[in-house]
Parts: sequence; structure tokens; C-alpha cells
Amino acid sequence: MVLNSHVVEPLSRTLHADAARHLWGHFTNLDASTSELRVIERGEGCYVFDAEGRRYLDGLAGLFTNQLGHGRTELADAAAGQAATLGYFPIWTFAHPTAVELATRLAGYAPDDINRVFFTSGGSDAVESAWKLARQYWQAAGKPGKYKVVSRHLAYHGTTLGALSITGIPAIKAPFEPLVPGGLKVANTNSYRCTLCRDAGACTMSCAEDIERMIVREGPETVAAVFLEPVQNGGGCFVPPDGYFEQVREICDRHDVLFVSDEVICAFGRLGHMFGSARFDARPDMITVAKGITSGYAPMGALLVSDRVAEPFTGPDADTYLQGITWGGHPVACAVALANLDVFEREGITRHVLDHEDRFRAMLDGLTDLPIVGEVRGTGYFYAIELVKDRDTRALFSDAEADALLRGFLSNRLFELGLICRADDRGEPVIQLSPPLIAGPAEFEFIGEVLRQVLTEAADRLPTLTGAGA
Repeated sequence: MVLNSHVVEPLSRTLHADAARHLWGHFTNLDASTSELRVIERGEGCYVFDAEGRRYLDGLAGLFTNQLGHGRTELADAAAGQAATLGYFPIWTFAHPTAVELATRLAGYAPDDINRVFFTSGGSDAVESAWKLARQYWQAAGKPGKYKVVSRHLAYHGTTLGALSITGIPAIKAPFEPLVPGGLKVANTNSYRCTLCRDAGACTMSCAEDIERMIVREGPETVAAVFLEPVQNGGGCFVPPDGYFEQVREICDRHDVLFVSDEVICAFGRLGHMFGSARFDARPDMITVAKGITSGYAPMGALLVSDRVAEPFTGPDADTYLQGITWGGHPVACAVALANLDVFEREGITRHVLDHEDRFRAMLDGLTDLPIVGEVRGTGYFYAIELVKDRDTRALFSDAEADALLRGFLSNRLFELGLICRADDRGEPVIQLSPPLIAGPAEFEFIGEVLRQVLTEAADRLPTLTGAGA
């Protein structure tokens, strides 16, 4: 049974008019019809409710963010209690208890010798901070020529100019060029459409070797860091092959390059571990986080740094890392993050993901009998379904066809039936699913029911949607 069997009714005229005149949504066309506007008013568990009271399963956890579900009063109480004690104070040459406690706790979860925590206000800030720290680290080490960054095609690392330069999605970069110099792009781990191993019959790990080829081509004396997500978001949940991160670590060590694990999405249980790098036994020098650090109840990010990278900045005569953010380490956000971690431990959230991920995957794999489904990929509670015109040939959609399929039909139809997920074409068309980490069999069953109905309808309408039936 679907949650909403009827078309969403328009909101009040006043609300629509005010939104159209004043609200500038992120990655949102200002000319979008106000009749299509959805106003989400409240949430409870895995569900959210719009201003008309209609209920939707939040199959994207807001934006890969709400790990614990909506309506967690213990997180709201933590924010209110801290605000009443110390609403704000910077950590520029000062400290406050919640920042100290949170930094200590994060270091305790982190792998190896990652013991330093630099707080930011979000993910892009964390990525930007990591690149700046890498560049200043190499200057302090007497190697100022090392400033370039290697990242993967289609990878999303943020939208500030530095983070955008690391991002590998051409369409969202073009309006802002020229960007910060030094961003280098290499192969991603999309095994479904891999051209490097296509004729080899098996994975040759050429995607990892491509990182080394780029470093050698540019000159190791110019490359500061490699930025990789444990599971790449852009393009649709690309999972690395076995041994990939072990080889990346060897490449970075061989060429004296830092390895940054961008875990803005993949940390805090999304892959069944507190840090996504642990899922694949990656050994980064730095980790960037945000989103799930507070389960979205307060804006926050962080850069976690190894003792090795922090060493030039320690001691009375050491260099000062010349980076600062007003909201970094905000006491209220820190208090929320601490309460968030308390729930993780008390309710065994990472264990819950590991115990239920196979059932989630099995439900999605059950959709591969549909002709429009090319591949299901991902791990933990982070999955993508790649859509195809022809499953046997893996035929590509044109840009116009992808737009007609995703924005002309799928997004609205899924929403009508009560499921919020992501229909994305920053590579080939995919549907991404990333539910709150408290989701279980009942939510999986509903997701599968809606997806099967909508994807069956899409397959039946595909000739018309793509213009083939015109």
C-alpha cells in the first residue's frame, strides 16, 4: 500500500508566492513552477510530512544526513541545554568543553594515528580545509611545489571554489572557471562501465594504477594529495574493487603524497562503520566529515588529521595553520554531535546497519528483473540503481532522454507514491537510496514496492519518454 495515492495539492497561495519571490533554493531553478514546490513541515522516524499533512518515507535521509531519523528529542534537548549554557564562543585561541569532548571522542573512533580534529561548518569547508592544510604541510616540509590534488571523474567534493576544483563533475564547474589550479582527474571505480578493464575479462586494478600514472605524469614533486570517497557518490555509489585502497596507500607512500578520505557521506554508520574508510581497510592521512556527525540536527563538519600531518604545526616555534571558520566547533553543534554519538552507542546503530544491509540489498537486487534496471550497486545503507535503455547492450541515454526520464517522470511519480529518493544524472541516470540508519524490513518492503511500480511504469513508457515512440 502506497502512502499517497493522489496527486499532491498546491500549498496556500501566500506560501507559494512568498517562496517564488524570496526563497532561493540550492541547485534549484528560480523559474520552477510554484505549483511543484514541496514544503516539508515535520518529521518522525523514517518519515516526513508536508504542509498538507501527507507522509513520505525519507529514502535519502534528507541528503545522506539524517542517520537517526527525524524527531529525536534527545538531540533537540542537547541543543537547547547547551544554548542556555553557552550559545556561542569561537575556538580561535580558546576552547570550550563540548568542542574538547567531541574532538577527543572522534579521535577515539578514528583509525591509526588520526588524533587531531579541526572543526568546520560543513562538508565543503572540511574539504577546502584539507587541501589548504596539505599545501601548508608541504611548504613546512620544504616542498612548496607540491600543491596539486588528484580526484576521480564524477566525484563530488563540494562547491566552494577550492572544493569545486577537486570535484569531478564538469557541468557544475563550468560557470565558475577558471577554478583553483591544480585539480587533476583520474578514473573512478565504475566497474559497470569500466573501459580500462573491459577487454581483460576481470578487474586489473587499472583504476588505482591511473592515480599513479597521473602522479608520475605531473611529477610527484608537484602533487600534494589524493582525495577519494570510500564509496563514490557522484555517478551513483561506485564501490571500490578488493585491494583498491591498499594499492592507493602504497602509491601515495611511494610518491610522498597525502591520502585524504572524503567521508562527508560515508562516515557515521552509512557503510556500517563509524568511518567509511574502515569498511575497506583504507589508511588515510586525513578524513573529512560532516552530515551524519549531527544527523543533520545542526550544521557541522570536521577535518580529522594524523599526527604525521599535524607535526609541523605542533610545538612553541611551529607554524600556525592559517585557517579559521566562525562557526567551526560551535558549542551547540558540538553538543548535538555528542548526543548523536550517544545514541549511536546506546542503540547500536552501526551494528543495526551491518545486520540489515543484506536484506536491503536483496530487496534492491530483486528489481533487476525489470528491463530498465541495469545494475544495483552500493553497500551498507548507500545504494544506487542505474537505469538503461537496453539491459543487454547497456545503451546510454542522451541528455534530453535522461532529463525526460528523471525529471519528467520518475521524481514526481516517486513522490506521488510517498517515497523521497534521488533521481540523478551526473553520470548515467540513477536512483539513489540512503535511508535513515534506523530503517528496517518494513521500510525496505515499502521502498521495494514503490520502486517496482514506478520503474515498471517507466519501462512501459520509455519509448514515449525518450522520444522513440514519437
